[in-house]
Amino acid sequence: MCLEQSLVNHCSPTLAGIKVASLYRFLMEDRQEFARDYKRLRRKLSRQGLELVVLKGCRDSGSFLLYVYRPAELERLLAEPETAAYLTEQGYDLTRGLRGTLCQLVARVCFQETFPHEIGLFLGYPLEDVRGFVEHEGRDYTYRGLWKVYGDPAAAQRRFSSYRSCTEDYRRRYAAGTPISKLIVA
Repeated sequence: MCLEQSLVNHCSPTLAGIKVASLYRFLMEDRQEFARDYKRLRRKLSRQGLELVVLKGCRDSGSFLLYVYRPAELERLLAEPETAAYLTEQGYDLTRGLRGTLCQLVARVCFQETFPHEIGLFLGYPLEDVRGFVEHEGRDYTYRGLWKVYGDPAAAQRRFSSYRSCTEDYRRRYAAGTPISKLIVA
């Protein structure tokens, strides 16, 4: 699967502007092709208000953890008082700006023994769900969908349904020949 198609398959809600960010694992087949496609896609997305970054790469498997996000929206989300307080409690220095905060996240993804649960906040998960997951150690959730929910299950079901519908629509449109640039909502 090509990088652009994988982006549509895994990041449609972010491309559509209904989710602040998406994260997925991409397995490359050819290093040079990946580098070329990655640079081209980064430029294309950047022109439309999105950023594409590699959070982590594995030379042995040839896989990359790719993160697509909307910088302005992510910055606003992480600056919400309760979210900022939680990230500060987790050891983040938010005075370094969005780039600095993302660098801290990358360091945690790459060097911590366990995956940092606060990454959910960087993906637009509700703070209540991130806290609930940590406090309950992944148990006692009210609903399980794209992530474990610790708040209102009906609201989560609606959110997950909108993400699934968006992804199905984007996959269909992309397969029919709509270029990714036309799928991105600025």
